[in-house]
Amino acid sequence: MYRKRIPFQRERGTSVLATFPTSNPKCPPSSSSIALRAARSQPPPSTPQTPATATATTTTTTTTGTPLPFNTKQKSARRQSCCTRRTHSHSSRSVRSKQGTPIQMAAWAVPALAAAAWALRAAVWACLAASAMLVAEAAYMGLASLASAAAMLWRRPDARYRWEPMPGGCDVEAATGADFPMVLVQIPMYNEREVYKLSIDAACALTWPPDRIVIQVLDDSTDPIIKELVELECQDWATKKINIKYEVRNNRKGYKAGALKKGMEHIYAKQCEFVAIFDADFQPEPDFLLKTIPFLVHNPKIALVQARWEFVNYDVCLMTRIQKMSLDYHFKVEQESGSFVYSFFGFNGTAGVWRVSAINQSGGWKDRTTVEDMDLAVRASLKGWEFLYVGDIRVKSELPSTFKAYRHQQHRWTCGAANLFRKMAWEIITNKEVSIWKKHHLLYSFFFVRRVIAPLVTFLFYCVVIPLSAMVPGVSIPVWGLVYIPTAITCMNAIRNPWSLHLMPFWILFENVMSMHRMRAAVTGLLETARANDWVVTEKVGDLVKDDLDVPLLEPVKPTECVERIYFPELLLALHLLICASYDFVLGSHKYYLYIYLQAFAYVVMGFGFVGTKTPCS
Repeated sequence: MYRKRIPFQRERGTSVLATFPTSNPKCPPSSSSIALRAARSQPPPSTPQTPATATATTTTTTTTGTPLPFNTKQKSARRQSCCTRRTHSHSSRSVRSKQGTPIQMAAWAVPALAAAAWALRAAVWACLAASAMLVAEAAYMGLASLASAAAMLWRRPDARYRWEPMPGGCDVEAATGADFPMVLVQIPMYNEREVYKLSIDAACALTWPPDRIVIQVLDDSTDPIIKELVELECQDWATKKINIKYEVRNNRKGYKAGALKKGMEHIYAKQCEFVAIFDADFQPEPDFLLKTIPFLVHNPKIALVQARWEFVNYDVCLMTRIQKMSLDYHFKVEQESGSFVYSFFGFNGTAGVWRVSAINQSGGWKDRTTVEDMDLAVRASLKGWEFLYVGDIRVKSELPSTFKAYRHQQHRWTCGAANLFRKMAWEIITNKEVSIWKKHHLLYSFFFVRRVIAPLVTFLFYCVVIPLSAMVPGVSIPVWGLVYIPTAITCMNAIRNPWSLHLMPFWILFENVMSMHRMRAAVTGLLETARANDWVVTEKVGDLVKDDLDVPLLEPVKPTECVERIYFPELLLALHLLICASYDFVLGSHKYYLYIYLQAFAYVVMGFGFVGTKTPCS
């Protein structure tokens, strides 16, 4: 290489050539080029020049190598700064923090950061599109539920559908047997030591002619002591002239669906026209059948009458109060809107009465997923059957009061629904017995948005994308996606739960933590991995909700129990959020840390098990 000569203007306009030294050994560098190289290797000044330095004389060289005075300060400073930036650009790039402090980065980090920013921007807009879908779906369901509530002011369900009381009213002894249809009451249970007596007692107390009802206890318990207790309870009621049957199986194939299917195969069950299903912790009121059966008797197109759940332990801890908020929204919005607009909704698996002929026509109970209730409801809907939700009829039940039990329950519900979507999507598309509008509702609203998009976007957007965007320069989230959409979803939930408005901040943080488990469950169900069909029975406490515990208050806690109540996935997410929030607080400018710190605190609290009725040291 030879010396490169770059012309520039002198003060009076004459042309002078500035010589930049090269690495050619035949051309030794001059003293001026050595000085220029030393000046270029120095970092740029961090403070502006003073008036004293503004009058300094800058020297350069001509083609002969003699120094040339140059007194124009602005051009000299601009040329020196340009050379310095050109030198530093080959080794690193600088990013400034919110305080203005430059942060040097290696050259390899620049394309990596650009790729990360591009991917994160794509994730932001994908999450915003999914969030808009959630808001639109929530708004539609909210309006439909409000319309249903307004319609009930002058047209109750018994006015919209034909409903007439059973002959004799509550005095079933005065009515003849032919006036009442045969009803089968199924109670599936599995090692339900705490609640088996409650459900059996409530079922045996139902008001119905004794010769027109059969109580069927389907016991899949593996504990011989519990099986003996349940059998003795059934024998005790049998001595009181209650038609109760105690049924067991040699295996647990199909879990709950397998037990219900096996129970329908008995001769006495085939003689029944309707079947009521109650889980082991549900306690129906004595007039439950008198309120629900007339809808099925006088409306031959109705296959299912679903009652609302009522919770006896909603006030034992903050977690149960938050669960009540979510389930109240489910019944008041999702179930009411589905029943009012489409005459379809997902069967809740309990506290409902089915028409036996509809079950048989739809293919019966299937154990291909962990949501056998939803599976049967979708298949019955594709056959043209209608469903009715009656919120005025309530059945007492129990909420999971431990975080471990709630996690297992949510995994089963979310994974099963996503897995059912995988297995029934093509069946819904090719069905010819329902309208395109109903197919769209099943595929898009019922499955895709609520069972797939909702768990995925809640976790990815609020626990991954937003925290990471605080660490990557050049990634910003619009205000409408960051503030307006979450506010709209919260307000739509609060409208139907105004008495729980003070719990909304806790509800948001709690649901975001649970979104991690729901997201994993949804992916497991969609991909149908090994855990797709895991079934863990929800732990219950029964009478311990109302009665004092029999164990001493100061009973020592085993060290292993404390470790078992620590949840490492939550703690890892908490660490991730703390890092992102701290980076945003020190170097960022988004101020996302105000939210991220709160969410990280929620992950820490739930990660160490300080939620529910059983804490690490309780």
